[in-house]
Amino acid sequence: MTGIDKRPAPGAVQVTDPGPRGSARGGLAGDAVCDTDDHGGSDQAVYAYALEDLVDWSERLERPLPPGTFGENFTTRGVDLTGTRIGTRYRVGDTLLLEVSTPRIPCRTFADWLGEDGWVRTFVADGRPGAYLRVIEPGPVQADDPLRISYVPDHEVTVGFAFRALTTERGLLPALAHVEALPGEDRERARRAADA
Repeated sequence: MTGIDKRPAPGAVQVTDPGPRGSARGGLAGDAVCDTDDHGGSDQAVYAYALEDLVDWSERLERPLPPGTFGENFTTRGVDLTGTRIGTRYRVGDTLLLEVSTPRIPCRTFADWLGEDGWVRTFVADGRPGAYLRVIEPGPVQADDPLRISYVPDHEVTVGFAFRALTTERGLLPALAHVEALPGEDRERARRAADA
């Protein structure tokens, strides 16, 4: 079972903090998390992926990949998620406030869902993981709501940099140790690497 397959929702959907990992609910009303040991919780309340990246993958894989195919709750347009700094906050619509927490690390379920041989390796090598966000202020969201930057932290650690540090370039891990917006488990890995 997987909760990856997302579909457009008609009308507004309430977005709230799902609480600690282990809950079967996602950040969006009606969303479900099937693997509660490895996914979900406050740090992964919402997953966003850029439409431009999804279109590129559709062309490369030579098949249609409609919004939601990668399991994203939000398919953004005109936002460089890979270049976004961890801790950046976005106001969505009038009330919802989200904070970029960590990149998506692909899993076997994602690969099985997509049905592409070597998908995890291909996705990691490409380096456009999309971003998980936590809910700072809950609120409703609907298609075409504007996404506005509310806050940008003063460090230089982007989603793309954090992704490389957590996957293929472990030598970068120490640079993540003091990025407070990262999930605690990622900061702890970075601190252990810095102490090694």
